Amino acid sequence: MQVQDLACSEQWNRVKKELRNELGDDVFSNWFGRVNHEETTGDAVRLSVPTRFLKNWIQSNYEKQLVGLWKREQGEINRIELTVRGALRPRQISTTQPPKAIAARRISGRPAPFGSPSQFGSTANTTAIPCLADMGEHAAADFLNGAGLNPKLTFDTFAEGASNSLACAAVRQMAVGHEGTLDMLFIHSTTGIGKTHLLQAAASEARKTGRQVAYLSAEFFMYHLVPALRTPAFPVLRQAMKSIDLLLVDDLQFLHGKQAQDEFGKTLEMLMEAPSQIIMAADRTPGELGTLSPRIQQRIETGQVVAIQATDYALRHDILRKRIASARRTHPGFSVPDDVTDYIARYVVASARDLEGALNRLFAHNQLTKQPVTMDLAEKTLHDLVRIGEPRSIKVEEIQQVVCKHFSVTKADLLSSCRARTLVRPRQIAMYIAKVVTGRSLPEIGRRFGNRDHTTVLHAVRKIEDMANKDKALAQEIELLKRLIHT
Repeated sequence: MQVQDLACSEQWNRVKKELRNELGDDVFSNWFGRVNHEETTGDAVRLSVPTRFLKNWIQSNYEKQLVGLWKREQGEINRIELTVRGALRPRQISTTQPPKAIAARRISGRPAPFGSPSQFGSTANTTAIPCLADMGEHAAADFLNGAGLNPKLTFDTFAEGASNSLACAAVRQMAVGHEGTLDMLFIHSTTGIGKTHLLQAAASEARKTGRQVAYLSAEFFMYHLVPALRTPAFPVLRQAMKSIDLLLVDDLQFLHGKQAQDEFGKTLEMLMEAPSQIIMAADRTPGELGTLSPRIQQRIETGQVVAIQATDYALRHDILRKRIASARRTHPGFSVPDDVTDYIARYVVASARDLEGALNRLFAHNQLTKQPVTMDLAEKTLHDLVRIGEPRSIKVEEIQQVVCKHFSVTKADLLSSCRARTLVRPRQIAMYIAKVVTGRSLPEIGRRFGNRDHTTVLHAVRKIEDMANKDKALAQEIELLKRLIHT
């Protein structure tokens, strides 16, 4: 059975690798970064996801692709079964039950879900809502804590380093409600670097001080809160919103579709009327999200936008140290030699989630086979996660330097507002190359080019892309510049 489990694990790793190649890093991280393989039985593969929203999105958009990739691994696979990890089975709440009986059916303060994705946009599922209204403001406040917290995600278990210290400090201050701290904080980073951990830690810390907290995910907005506001529960829910001290909204990038975005904007504006402090998180900057209305954008601009950068070696080593210590508390015999910890910290660099995945593999192998963790085992087990000898990270400043030298212009001219043709073309080429080879966001690139708006960068990227497709000489010149930058 152990051999079969390991074989399935290897197959899933190959499927994920193919998905990443076909979809690209950003799309893969958004939709498959939190998908786990549970089991393969007969003609079916069972995968699990953390939210019902992810389940429905993957089923609607990627199910056939997943089946095709799994068929390459096992020809008999014909279907993919997606389940929600830890999901509660929906129950009809009788309006005749007393409030105490309903409250007793909550698990960890979280009400059983009353809606479903198919009911989004309708008022068909209303049996729970009149009860919620009848129970009063306290029950409504509990409902607003709809996204459950993971008790392991606290400030004590968060590894702080140079790449996340600013975000961590800001969130800590807002969690305890220090006077004079920020009213609005927007955190963005790539997937798996700690945004959710920070938001959940803030929610747990704030609740310890007696503050009223609402921690909401984009999925909860779409499938629970918005439908609830279309029912008789609206007045009591709106009143409960006014009592919120700290509002936390996670995973804004998962809001898709114009209707969802419009509803989200209206609901969020309503929520923002009352709380003294708000923390939001997404995998991209506010300017790259189509879910924010001008009013919300303006509110964000009055606060602070903080990026969490990629983890460095020291932070990755600290994350591993904390996770190993946590594992040893329940399994004292588990140990990871220093050379293996160093190997993982140096070469598993994609995200903190991959670090945990690497450690989980070693832990599982140790527990199943009773063999000690060694460097040989790590190299064999983690080969698909390590990134040895990858190209170094390119800085925007290096691109500017090479482009300036090639076109015989100064950096000051490149960053200026001058619209002379001799400067516009090099500037647009430099912006284009910065987007292609660095992976930085459009607003970030704009800031590096004289604080230009992200739409200016987007125009430059599209223009050079179009010109290079028609002009072979220009395409060759751009390829030359790329080679010069990488040398």
